[in-house]
Amino acid sequence: MPELPEVETVRRTLELLVSGKKIKDVSVFWPKMIKNPPETDEFIHSLRGQEIHEMRRRGKFLIFSCDDVALVSHLRMEGKYNLADHEDPIEKHTHVIFHFTDGTELRYRDVRKFGTMHLFKKGEELLHLPLLQLGPEPFLSEFTPDYLAEKLGRTERIVKATLLDQTVLVGLGNIYVDEALFRAGIHPDRKSKSLSREEIERLHREIIHTLTEAVEMGGSTIRSYVNSQGQMGMFQQNLYVYSRKEEPCRNCGTAIEKKVSAGRGTHYCPRCQQ
Repeated sequence: MPELPEVETVRRTLELLVSGKKIKDVSVFWPKMIKNPPETDEFIHSLRGQEIHEMRRRGKFLIFSCDDVALVSHLRMEGKYNLADHEDPIEKHTHVIFHFTDGTELRYRDVRKFGTMHLFKKGEELLHLPLLQLGPEPFLSEFTPDYLAEKLGRTERIVKATLLDQTVLVGLGNIYVDEALFRAGIHPDRKSKSLSREEIERLHREIIHTLTEAVEMGGSTIRSYVNSQGQMGMFQQNLYVYSRKEEPCRNCGTAIEKKVSAGRGTHYCPRCQQ
């Protein structure tokens, strides 16, 4: 599933590709993908004539900010956007097409059909699910060591489970939780409330550093992720533990291990993260 760096990369790409374009019509081939409004015809009608002014991101969600409405899109496992000419063949697994007045189309493909779209009146998108209960953004001022210490100190969960919780902090998924914990030298199965102040400050710092580096490199292409121009991310070349089971740790040479933590496949170094 795309995490913050991948979604931010897609946002930046779409900002270049579709900002200023006006929606002439919308084709929906898989109505179950549209979660709000409940009627697909209302979704289409509300988007006709709307100009896309800005692409925003909240956690792992993309937000198309238009004249009067805001479209909230979650890519889930396999969702991809690409800009095409209206005469180009429509690829398999294309479920939603935004037809623009200039003859181009923004096409949404999703092999597994897990992606979702919610449409709200502009300015109200943060007042409703799925954005309502999200935690702070890791790059903004409200994410402080004090905030992280307060959240970790209030739960009996292991630290990996807490960091995966999008109501605690948005944008982190399996890849970047594993990477941040490794960089901070913290075992993923440590009880959240057992972390010292020094460890919390180190973890806070490494979460920000890891995500910053990943955004700068366009995210990580693990399996099928590409941006909206078909370009791969490159951060996978810098991964310390994720997807490196039985390979030597880049720090100490110990074989990277994999186990299940918080219901997810978890990579760690048994020596660096005791």
